[in-house]
Amino acid sequence: MNSQMDPAAHRQLSSTAYTRKIATLTGWLMAVTFVASIPAYFVFYAPLRDHPGSITGSGSDPTASVALGAVLELVVIIANVGTAVVPYAIFKRYSESLALGYVAARLVEAMFIAIGIVSVLTFVFLRQEGTAGTDAALGQVFVAIYDRAFLIGPGFFAGVANGMVLGYLMYRSGLVPRRMAMLGLVGGPLIAASGIAVMFDVIGRGGAVQGIATIPEFCWELSFAIYLIVKGFRPSPLLAELDREHLTGAAGS
Repeated sequence: MNSQMDPAAHRQLSSTAYTRKIATLTGWLMAVTFVASIPAYFVFYAPLRDHPGSITGSGSDPTASVALGAVLELVVIIANVGTAVVPYAIFKRYSESLALGYVAARLVEAMFIAIGIVSVLTFVFLRQEGTAGTDAALGQVFVAIYDRAFLIGPGFFAGVANGMVLGYLMYRSGLVPRRMAMLGLVGGPLIAASGIAVMFDVIGRGGAVQGIATIPEFCWELSFAIYLIVKGFRPSPLLAELDREHLTGAAGS
């Protein structure tokens, strides 16, 4: 038996490996946004959000917890941008405007996450330096800035980016099952609308209505990540063309 792989089979495997690598990396980056953002918000920022008066130096020191949460959110920023940049070469084959829109929306979301990070780090800085004095309300200001930045970033632009733009792009391209992409098309507008409703004080921040509104988007993003990690993008003529170009470029180099 010939132990050497047939050249045609080798080219096919190389082709598959290229697009599969993009899909897998995109899936893992999407998964990282879950793994890093959830504990940052619900665990590590909890001492600050629950006790804004600690900016005066009273109570336990939240510095270590907040700093760890900030590091995790820096990871979220990198992963957020990566979910749009890494698959850009594939997405633009189906719609360059949607691919660019996805990158732009993810960058805007990342910008508001960064504003939230600055606000919580300023909180702990004022506590460390003792410059907040006895004004406990100052702590509430920085917590409010974080909450509003979170509301506009992950609470609104995530719905625009992952729900509306990515959901429509995946539904149109068929790179993932269209029924799954429908979750994004439903969840994106819901999470964006709930964010606007909070801005107008129609519903409560973090209340039951907003929680229910995030479920379809949560399921969409999680299923998208798992699908790409396990199966990758579904085969298509445009992906095959990209594979051939990659192989031609690799052979030419």
